[in-house]
Parts: sequence; C-alpha cells; structure tokens
Amino acid sequence: MKSVLISALVAAGVMASAPAFANKDLATKSGCMACHAVDKKLVGPAYQDVAKKYKASDEAMLVAKVKAGGKGVWGQIPMPPNAAVKEADLHTLVKWILAGAK
Repeated sequence: MKSVLISALVAAGVMASAPAFANKDLATKSGCMACHAVDKKLVGPAYQDVAKKYKASDEAMLVAKVKAGGKGVWGQIPMPPNAAVKEADLHTLVKWILAGAK
C-alpha cells in the first residue's frame, strides 16, 4: 500500500512539471529560446522580466505582439514576426511566460 501511494505521488509530481517542460520545449521548437532565456537577458528580455512587467490580462496584446514582431518595448532590437507559429501555441507560450516561465 505504501509503495502504491509513493508511486502515485511521484507520478503526480512528474505530471505537474510536464507542462513547464513542454512549454520550454515549445519555446525552443518555435525559435524563441534563440533570443530569450528564462532568467537572463540575451538578445531579448528574460521571460521572468516579461512576467514582472505584464499581467494575465495582457495575454491577447502579447500574443499579437509576438505574432507581428516589432521593436520599442524592450529596446531598439526588433523581434521578428512569428506568424508561422500556431495561434494556440502562441497563447500557450504567452501564458507560460506570464506565469514566470517555470
């Protein structure tokens, strides 16, 4: 009985952390991690800094910004448009970033 409980807890922990890994993988697959990192500025801002600046209510605006690209929000280095990334994936990525990219 004890081993079943421990196995269930381990499985729950793995499942709870899976979305974070999946979203980082999605960010890598989508090309985002080439210019961004979770906790430090690269070419673009750290995702944790983005999470500090924006709220969940900014999701639609950020999805549009990521899709269209642009410059001027974090400096003069432009972010290229990401029009090839699926709309659902953009929402997933932005939600992950706003949650602190954890």
